Amino acid sequence: MTSCRVACRPVTTILLYGDSLRYPSLRHEVPLEVIDPFLFVERDGETFVLTSSLEAERIQAVLEHATIVNMGEVGYYDLVDGGMARDEAEIEVVVRALRRWDVQQAVVAPDLPVAVADAIRATGVAVTVDSAVVEGRRRVKSAAELEGIRRAQRAAEAGMAAGEELIRNAERREGILRGRDGEPLTSERVRAAIRAACAEHEAPAPPGIMVVSALSGGGHDPGSGPLPADLPITIDLWPRDEASGCWADMTRTFVNGEVTDEVETLRAVVLDALAQVRAAARPGVGGRELYDIAAGVIEAAGHPTQRTRAPGETLAHGFYFGLGHGVGLEVHEAPGMGLAAGDQLVAGDVIAIEPGIEGLERVGGVRYEDLVLITDDGSETLTNYHYDL
Repeated sequence: MTSCRVACRPVTTILLYGDSLRYPSLRHEVPLEVIDPFLFVERDGETFVLTSSLEAERIQAVLEHATIVNMGEVGYYDLVDGGMARDEAEIEVVVRALRRWDVQQAVVAPDLPVAVADAIRATGVAVTVDSAVVEGRRRVKSAAELEGIRRAQRAAEAGMAAGEELIRNAERREGILRGRDGEPLTSERVRAAIRAACAEHEAPAPPGIMVVSALSGGGHDPGSGPLPADLPITIDLWPRDEASGCWADMTRTFVNGEVTDEVETLRAVVLDALAQVRAAARPGVGGRELYDIAAGVIEAAGHPTQRTRAPGETLAHGFYFGLGHGVGLEVHEAPGMGLAAGDQLVAGDVIAIEPGIEGLERVGGVRYEDLVLITDDGSETLTNYHYDL
């Protein structure tokens, strides 16, 4: 008699569809840039992929034991020759492949295309949307992903150094910074230097990385125009490693000129929050718990947080944002670290910890952000850059 412990255990079938550029869960399962949509199914340790002849061989090379089915094998070209539109034919062969593999139920990501979901359900396949299951598969980074994150972080540090050098060497004149050419040093000029340095390290940074101050910026506004003398300038950058598709994320704050007691105090409070969170970060600790640590430090210094806002209030100063987020194939991914964070950290998570006090009248603010790998017994800080103003 077969034991029910083996024969009756629930089997979770994972179903993903799309390209691996826009769908990070697919890039995790198939570590290649695949520009056309394909179908990925994993059930009880078996992997199945439906793709075109352009991709089949190289997907097989990275998924040695997977069953690879070419779209032509399930009638794609016959459908197109018969007059069916390409997008309809692509969905029809997905349905046919699922029948071939006897898929009767599947867990999918929230971003599964609606047309694909509708077609699958119409055949009687039970589809369950579960982001925690799908995203959980990529929270523990593969060795290749972790190496990519480390490379992206080195690029981030090179970019930060390029931005810092421009700010440090600028002249203070009439309340703003000027470059060696006498022209105003602007957010745009610093951003361009940062992006060039990141690109040299084969990890380009997007156009919207932040170079902000009391003169310009706030929230996710990237900042624009002249940068101030004697006031904090915050740089937040997130380059993406080209080889792996993985991101890094870091923030530092600089002042060219007089560092006032107010700004120095802000720096001390934010660094205290960062240090306390880093010390507490380990497997089993919740993202909300880490947020509460940082919020407690900042509230004790007299600044508002999301926890202290009045009901219905839109907070735009103090520590008015979450503590941080996971980083990997997305620059913002699980686990979250804010009011709504429900996940506990696991070994293999990479998280960005970014406490700050911002939006202050006349001053702007101070924020620092480090990238941290959660290990079996604690954490490893991946960021290697000073905190000097």
